[in-house]
Amino acid sequence: MGASLEGYCSDMTRTVHLGKPPKKLREMYNAVLEAQLAGIDAVRPGTTAGKVDAATRKVLKKHKLDQVFVHSTGHGLGLEIHESPRLGKKDPMPLAAGMAITIEPGIYIEGLTGIRIEDTVLVTEKGCEVLTPSSKEFISL
Repeated sequence: MGASLEGYCSDMTRTVHLGKPPKKLREMYNAVLEAQLAGIDAVRPGTTAGKVDAATRKVLKKHKLDQVFVHSTGHGLGLEIHESPRLGKKDPMPLAAGMAITIEPGIYIEGLTGIRIEDTVLVTEKGCEVLTPSSKEFISL
C-alpha cells in the first residue's frame, strides 16, 4: 500500500498469513525480516544502492533463500512510485541525504508462499529514518 502527499509517493508492504502457519513459514518470514533490517542498517549517505541490495541478499543466502529472491531490494520514491536509484545488484549510484527509497526484500515460492516486508526510508546525514513505522510482527488471521 502507499499514499501520496502533495504529489509525493510512499510505499509499504506487509505480509499476512491466513490460517495457522506451518513453522517453516514463520522461519521464512523471520529470514525476510532479518534481511530487511540488514538492508535498512546498510543505508547511509555515500554507500551505493548495490551495497544495500547485497546486505539483504547476504542474509537470504545464509537462510538458503537467495534463489527465491527474484527482484531488487528497493527503489527510489518521489513524484513517481518507482524512481532512481534502483537498489539492485549492479546499481553503483551512491545514496545521498534527502533521498527517499524503499527497502523491500521478498521471497516467492510457487504454490507455497510469497513474503515481502517493505518500508519507505529517508536517507539522512547519519544513516536513515524509517518513514513507515507500522508493525512488522508476523500476522496470522
